[in-house]
Amino acid sequence: MKSGARALGVAESFSDDDRSVLCGAVCRPDRVTDGFVFGSCTVGGTDATAAVADLWTTLDREDVRVLLVAGIAPAWFNLVDLSTLHDRVDRPVIAVSFEASPGLEPALRDAFSGDALDRRLRTYRDLPPRRRLDVNDETVYVRAVGVDDDAAAETVRAFTPTGGRPEPLRVARLAARAARRFRADEET
Repeated sequence: MKSGARALGVAESFSDDDRSVLCGAVCRPDRVTDGFVFGSCTVGGTDATAAVADLWTTLDREDVRVLLVAGIAPAWFNLVDLSTLHDRVDRPVIAVSFEASPGLEPALRDAFSGDALDRRLRTYRDLPPRRRLDVNDETVYVRAVGVDDDAAAETVRAFTPTGGRPEPLRVARLAARAARRFRADEET
C-alpha cells in the first residue's frame, strides 16, 4: 500500500440517548490524519448504512481508496449492510471487529421480534463471512466487500502500525467520543 493512500474509518459513540454520534476520519498508513466528518444514526434503528454512506458523500474525497467500519452493529444493533454500502461508495468496504464472538443472531433474537428481527436477520445473514486476522500481536475479525480476503488483510495491516486497531478506526473512535461528550455538554 502506498504511503499516501487514504482510508476513511468510521466509528461511533453512543450513550443513553436515541442518537449515536458517527465520525469518519481520513488517515494515511503513516498515521497522518487529514479529514473528519460527523453524523449520527438512531440507537436501535435501521439507518446506520445510510448514515455511513452520507458521511462518505459529505466528505466528498476522491482520494480515499477504502472505507473501514468499526464493526457491523453500531448503535445497539443498527446493522450495516456492507454490500449496499459498497454500492453507494463504489470503494472496497471492510468491517473490522475486535472480539471473538459466536455471532449476533442469538443477541438479535433476544433484543427484537417480528419485522424488526426479520429485517436485521436478513441483513446479518447477507453479510460476508467474518475472518480472523492476526495484526501485530493482536487478533481482529474482518468482513470485506469489493476486495478479496488477501487484499482486505493487507489493507488492515497497512493501516495498523501498532496494536490491533487500524489507525482510521482508532482516530474516528476518539473523535466520536469527544463529539458525543461535547454534544452532551451543550444539551445541559
